Amino acid sequence: MAIWGSLIGGMIGFSLGGPFGMLLGSLLGGKISRARATSGFSAAAQGQKVFALSLIVLSAKLSKADGQVSREELIAVKDKLKIPDQELDQVGKIFNKAKEESIGYEPYAKQIAHFYKGHINVLEEVINTLFYIAEADGNVSNEEFKMIHHISQIFGLNEIEFNGIVEGRKSSDKLNPYVVLESKPNDNLANIRKKYLKLSKEHHPDLLLSKGVPQEVIDESKAKMRAINSAWDQVQKLKSN
Repeated sequence: MAIWGSLIGGMIGFSLGGPFGMLLGSLLGGKISRARATSGFSAAAQGQKVFALSLIVLSAKLSKADGQVSREELIAVKDKLKIPDQELDQVGKIFNKAKEESIGYEPYAKQIAHFYKGHINVLEEVINTLFYIAEADGNVSNEEFKMIHHISQIFGLNEIEFNGIVEGRKSSDKLNPYVVLESKPNDNLANIRKKYLKLSKEHHPDLLLSKGVPQEVIDESKAKMRAINSAWDQVQKLKSN
């Protein structure tokens, strides 16, 4: 998988500062200097590798949000990110370092928000994937939910956008179509259609790929698209009655 090969060493050439720079620097024996660690992400950073790194670190923080790291959650991280066996060692080093360090998830979330500023759909995809991982053991704990919710706030998502993500993860027969489409039941069909078209464009897999979401994790965006389309079908039927 292209995004995993030499993930740690491959970041040396970037001006990768902040908590991510410090984390990788500690794994590389200080090859990333403290001077560079004060700067932000370089514009030349490879979006897919940054996205992958973001998910590994936030997944590690999430895995201990409720005080325990379940085997199911660890398997979910591997399966969701499609980490090949030959890359597990280096990914495991990042995961364990992030899990064991004293720094919380907030500085990482802020740096991710800065890197993907203006691309709210990509940030929503991070939230969507974190829910997938939290759901792996059959239950999203209150602590995990609160953490994901707080990360969404750091990302700049509003309550309507966050609730749309949560609702979109339900099966089509249980979701509230208006919540998924970030609308209200008394909105007219024309305005809801505008929301539908906007969301369809923002969450189209091809657009997300162009913004740095790796092919390895694009399945969740396809699930979001199915929820959006299902919600629109339901609203049309409801409005026609």
